[in-house]
Amino acid sequence: MSEQARPTTVFDPGVQHERTALSWERTAVAMMVAGAILGRYASSHGHFALGTLGVMWVVVGGVVLLWAARHYEDLHGPLRAGETPANPTVTRLVGISTVAFSGVALILAVLLTLVDP
Repeated sequence: MSEQARPTTVFDPGVQHERTALSWERTAVAMMVAGAILGRYASSHGHFALGTLGVMWVVVGGVVLLWAARHYEDLHGPLRAGETPANPTVTRLVGISTVAFSGVALILAVLLTLVDP
């Protein structure tokens, strides 16, 4: 990671780097909230597998949040060069894992609701 000083002038009046960083942070927080809700539900109903999935999702959200914070300064270089600061691989990975987690959580919740009296 290169240590560059923050620019003294605004090179992007739309503050794209701010919006990009904030969108990653919102995604991470949403992942952690969903995992915490799932974990809380599982702990109150005694479902170990579902609780483990919730805890894992909180950890994944925390990793994404740390990654976003760590790479915030890296967003300035690509923007100055006119490139996109979004990493396509990471974007796809987060998107696919979020959809997969939501689907698995929904299926497990429905199954547990049907099985649990």
